[in-house]
Amino acid sequence: MKTSPRALPPGLLIVGAVCFTVFAWASAFVSIRSAGAAYSPGALALGRLLAASLVLVTLLLLRREGLPPRGARRGILLSGFVWFGGYTVALNWGERLVDAGTASLLVNTGPILMALLAARLLGEALPPRLLTGMAVSFVGAVVVGLSMSSGGDGSTSVLGVALCLLAAVAYATGVVAQKPALSFGTPLQITAYSCLAGTAACLPFAGQLVAEVPRAPLSATLNMVYLGVVPTALAFTTWTYALARMPAGKLGATTYAVPAIVVLLSWILLGEVPAWLTLLGGLLCLAGVAVSRYRPRAREDSGALADVPAPGAAAARGR
Repeated sequence: MKTSPRALPPGLLIVGAVCFTVFAWASAFVSIRSAGAAYSPGALALGRLLAASLVLVTLLLLRREGLPPRGARRGILLSGFVWFGGYTVALNWGERLVDAGTASLLVNTGPILMALLAARLLGEALPPRLLTGMAVSFVGAVVVGLSMSSGGDGSTSVLGVALCLLAAVAYATGVVAQKPALSFGTPLQITAYSCLAGTAACLPFAGQLVAEVPRAPLSATLNMVYLGVVPTALAFTTWTYALARMPAGKLGATTYAVPAIVVLLSWILLGEVPAWLTLLGGLLCLAGVAVSRYRPRAREDSGALADVPAPGAAAARGR
């Protein structure tokens, strides 16, 4: 009797996909911090997106998926320019000024921003727990900003915090823009063409990339390629695989582990540990997200997917 990979328990495949996605996105913050020492923010973004586009276009050809339907193109362009392009450049710049752990803590305010945009643009509910969570996360962001500006050149640190928060806004905007497009095209189509749009938006940095590649150490270039292949192309694929097979809200909650993994990886690989006040502010940011996303089990069982805002579910896709 023949055996095939399909004989593996579906639950095991889902757990593997989730774990891969979370660790890949966490590793992205560390790789950005490392590669950012040799590449400018725009050049690093373009190099990452070029590598990701190559992988995603190859997957499109292998699966014989053509151009996205017309109804998906507006969302693809907006998410590509704002999320894949703007988010990547802002985060690369921000991580030159703050450590990887702090950046991940700040960017993980994104789910709250998504819920706000979804309420305004998609007509989703804005319950009291969301407003409470927003307030807690705002206090956390203020604490992080104060801790980063408490010594040395404070203005630079504050700029780094602001850039990471700008990245969170771009990430949230891109996810909400991409959500309607998913009703027209496949996840691979939407992801691949959004990545291509982001690559096009970063083409003005091509001159910087060409000039910096010969001077950059091999390790930095490998980090740049890794960012495109693993956290961008492959992790998006494993995320959509898991999203199709488990409740969106439950899957979105797994990304709360990302900042903790980032702090651990940046400590081991980069020797970076956020100060205790910075860590406290970051934990407040995450606590606000957790409060805003909390739903009593009874409501989850009765409300099913109708009670879970889809854009919030896709929240974690933006690393």
